[in-house]
Amino acid sequence: MNSEFIILNEKYYLKSEPVIKHNNRAFCYGDALFETIHCLGTQAQFPELHWQRLLKGMKLLKMQAPENLNFSSFTIYIEKLLNKNRIFKGARIRLAVFRDDGGFYSPEKNSVSWLMESSALENEQFKLETKGLLIDIYDEVHKPVNLLSNLKTSNSLIFILAGIFRKENKLDECLILNQYGRICESLNSNVFLAKNNKIFTPPLTEGCIEGTMRYTIIGLAKEIGYDVEEKGILENNFLEADEIILTNAIQGIRWVGAYKDRRYYNFISRKLVIALNQRAFT
Repeated sequence: MNSEFIILNEKYYLKSEPVIKHNNRAFCYGDALFETIHCLGTQAQFPELHWQRLLKGMKLLKMQAPENLNFSSFTIYIEKLLNKNRIFKGARIRLAVFRDDGGFYSPEKNSVSWLMESSALENEQFKLETKGLLIDIYDEVHKPVNLLSNLKTSNSLIFILAGIFRKENKLDECLILNQYGRICESLNSNVFLAKNNKIFTPPLTEGCIEGTMRYTIIGLAKEIGYDVEEKGILENNFLEADEIILTNAIQGIRWVGAYKDRRYYNFISRKLVIALNQRAFT
């Protein structure tokens, strides 16, 4: 909608307005981080986790935290933007921070700008779909494991190629392999599997995104009585699993119905969705 607004460095602009210059470092070099945040009734869910992850990423990339944005103003701007765009139910907020213009590979400065945008979601709370996902492995490009692997940066070429693979093969989701050939995450989610009532997920050292929902689900699973082990995961582990669970901040929990000839249950997924909604919305 043309009447919807974004915020760039504390100022409101129409979504239809051009606000980024040709030499923007996010555009030229992928020199940017972003957070996607689930909201309900103008209130962000798990804002502390998102804010701390953003600060951690900026520190690693040697970005100077913006003086006009701290945790308090971060939550206030979310509320103001959702009110201004009249989104009062389920919402998605995307906050991007990018190093200010100047320089080529070597930046002239480490100060950053930030841009916040919003969009409405179909569901207010986290909902488990009745039909499980059809998935497969994308193996044309493997994700490297290094200090940057856990960050949500604007350098997303592996995920873009995986997204094309997903569409070409009529899949609901696809899995990403790390440089060692192990499953580290999916196109837009962290990955969990359950076997004999125990839950497994790749550790951050496997190169997966340090997901806020991943952190939340590990804690919730332990609270409701499940053992959770972080370990490297191979394709054979998926084929032997009872259940495969995908998690991200916007969709919460999704369950996999089929991988190749294997079919899966959603017993633990259903329990986790109930626990997640109780934690997030009560």
